[in-house]
Amino acid sequence: MQSCIDWVFPRLRRPSRFWHFASTLTVAAVGLFSKIIIVWLNKTRVYNKQILIDAIAKRPKGVPLVTVSNHHSCFDDPGLWGILPTKYLCGKNHIRWSLTAHDICFTNKYHSLFFMFGKCIPVVRGGGVYQPAVDVCIEKLALGDWVHVFPEGKVNMEKEFIRLKWGVGRMIYESPKLPIIIPIWHEGMDSVLPNTPPYYLRFGKKVTVNIGKPIQLSSLVQSLKERNVQEPEARKLITDKIQEELLALRPETEMLHLKC
Repeated sequence: MQSCIDWVFPRLRRPSRFWHFASTLTVAAVGLFSKIIIVWLNKTRVYNKQILIDAIAKRPKGVPLVTVSNHHSCFDDPGLWGILPTKYLCGKNHIRWSLTAHDICFTNKYHSLFFMFGKCIPVVRGGGVYQPAVDVCIEKLALGDWVHVFPEGKVNMEKEFIRLKWGVGRMIYESPKLPIIIPIWHEGMDSVLPNTPPYYLRFGKKVTVNIGKPIQLSSLVQSLKERNVQEPEARKLITDKIQEELLALRPETEMLHLKC
């Protein structure tokens, strides 16, 4: 299954001039579409948006950004980013890289090109933390880029507790420079694009996006490295901390969603 996407990774690692051109058009088109759906055609409330905007626009040069969120709908990405100002939403150099299920979004050449130009990285679910998708994410973090992760690893249709996948822990532990890590919890995206038939976008639905404060992991990561903790244990401890911070946003966001 991996072989069908092997050709994608060299293009993501060393983008051509044509890739940059096509990506600029794709990101702008998808970004504007997302804003129309989320901001104009649905009722979306965003809390603490400035935290994310500052992380995107004002973080020091070379410092990477990792955002993590729950995953309730196939429209979470790109839909979530419709909340951003247009200049960031449609700017290829500002928008995130995102891990995307290879068996959904990279099923043929044309789908693969579209999602590749949209800065999506094909991940093989069940492929472990040492697969090429995670390697590429670490490389992008080394360049100071923004990587978004749905660490539940799938659309959580039942909204049950799912232990976060350890790939995000590996990304952070192996990043040459510690990223800014921002948790995001959202409610209502599955009413915009339901997980049951018929599968089409709805309008006039209520969506709540709650952006948490950056997760402070510098002391933990430094301690792990000073003690030469083995990578499997280190990534688990880092992921556990991210899980704790992300889940702490859930009840607050659910309350905000009910009040809207």
